[in-house]
Amino acid sequence: MRRGAVIVLALLASVALAAPADAVIRKSKWVGRVAVTEYYPVPEKWFVGEKVDTPGLGGEHRIDWLYSARGVSMEGDGIDLDGNKVHIDDLGSGGWVDQRGRSTSSDGHGHWSRGAPFWRAGGYWKSAGGWVTFPLDAGGWFHGEGARFVDPPGATFAPGSSRPLTPYKSVAVDPDLIAFGSRVYIQEYKDHGGWFVAEDTGGAIQGRHVDVFRTPPATLEDHGNYYPNARIYVVPPGKRAPSGAPPGAGDQEPAPPQGGNTPQPGPTGSTGGTSGG
Repeated sequence: MRRGAVIVLALLASVALAAPADAVIRKSKWVGRVAVTEYYPVPEKWFVGEKVDTPGLGGEHRIDWLYSARGVSMEGDGIDLDGNKVHIDDLGSGGWVDQRGRSTSSDGHGHWSRGAPFWRAGGYWKSAGGWVTFPLDAGGWFHGEGARFVDPPGATFAPGSSRPLTPYKSVAVDPDLIAFGSRVYIQEYKDHGGWFVAEDTGGAIQGRHVDVFRTPPATLEDHGNYYPNARIYVVPPGKRAPSGAPPGAGDQEPAPPQGGNTPQPGPTGSTGGTSGG
């Protein structure tokens, strides 16, 4: 998954509360102060890098779609230029680096040791000025001509989806709080029926944070919805879910979205996920 969105992880830190291992929800109830974000398979057509050999796929694909912090190795799933579904199969040995190529790691709550990640720890060039850069498909370089290549981290990719997820019906959760197979009602998505199944997770999904799987936006300008203080209803596996909206659903109006949670895909000068993370 992605589950998901790096650009707002710092915002999520204030509302995504870590769940103790014994805090898994065991009876149906409302849960407040939940951060609701969105993720989707990221389209290769939004990216600008030169095409390179892709381990596991047997063809060439845009390098920033494969390895950047907005691409498949962060989001987990993608759609290639021919419309085929692709997913990250193995993350390899590398972590993440910032725009200067310095190693950065997440504590799982939105904080990164050296700021937001920009690229996998390999598969990029360093410019003479010390920046992470890569050749563009149209010619030239992203941030100065590359002077030194850093070998790929050993990540591999594979055809198809990472999981059988359904847009606007599947949601990624922290299984230490919401068990897989739980039914989750999110008032903000009542126009889509409101009900989801907990079927995915991701490194950035911690505590009171759920990530709604959706279809890709039509354009880069559509950054998706972000609800930093939502109220959700959780029905654990084996418990009967209401046939419609759960009790008390009308007691609180759905919250308006705040900004866009989904990072703008493809490095474009500023960096922005999550199953791949």
